[in-house]
Amino acid sequence: MSHALPGGSLTLAGDLTISRMGYGAMQLAGPGVLGPPKDRDQALAVLREAVELGVTHIDTADFYGPAVVNELIREALHPYPADLHIVTKVGARRGADGSWGPALDPDDLKAQVHENLQRLGLDALDVVNLRVGTPDGTNDESLADQFGALAELRKEGLIRHLGLSAASLTQLTEAQGIAPVVTVQNLYNLANRQDDALVERCEAENIAFAAFFPLGGFSPLQSGTLSAVAARLGASAQQVALAWLLQRSTTTVLIPGTSSVAHLRENLAAASLTLPVDAIAELDSIGR
Repeated sequence: MSHALPGGSLTLAGDLTISRMGYGAMQLAGPGVLGPPKDRDQALAVLREAVELGVTHIDTADFYGPAVVNELIREALHPYPADLHIVTKVGARRGADGSWGPALDPDDLKAQVHENLQRLGLDALDVVNLRVGTPDGTNDESLADQFGALAELRKEGLIRHLGLSAASLTQLTEAQGIAPVVTVQNLYNLANRQDDALVERCEAENIAFAAFFPLGGFSPLQSGTLSAVAARLGASAQQVALAWLLQRSTTTVLIPGTSSVAHLRENLAAASLTLPVDAIAELDSIGR
């Protein structure tokens, strides 16, 4: 029997309701997000535990592995629970050297959608995010041809909802002129606050803002202020950083990743942590 949604749920367009505390599956692949996991049984256990604990929002991409993570998701969870929503990304491919290269040709984007469908064992994808920037930053380049290609697949019924990843305010506006946008997935955490205006716009328009690298990414958050607040509240620094994001806006959703069941449980416990006003004020100072 599954538990209540951790951190509550968020209802977006149509029938799309997701847990605000999601799970990012990237770390299930091997080192460098390449190849199989070090411990396959543990990877499968993490996915099953996430769903058992109430997570209804799993973030993935076929370029994780590549292919490895989507195949693990299918092995662990297919046939999928009716309330589980898998959010995937297109717009990149991995080079032979493990590099992350853009892959934004409209025909290639359509091919990537079909690859996700095949590997996940689905007839339609719940949400597809178009990755237009990189984790290092966004740009204002036009995405009309690329987002238009995905909108065509949405009309065909292969995609239910569309979103953006590593996108700017300008690109969100352009995309909305083509098709509805239900999610924006950008780098955002206590120390990286450059998208404050985008967070606030998403809240105003009931768009899920999925903060990726909520704990800092490959360089974990390090802050004396964060550590001090965590010690005072009897929580870990990671839990406080996640709780801050959940309280940042009503439409913020989180996709922290881990390949450990114990760490997964620790992350999900952050959804029950309510930060007092004085703690939030201290934490807000970190990103200024």
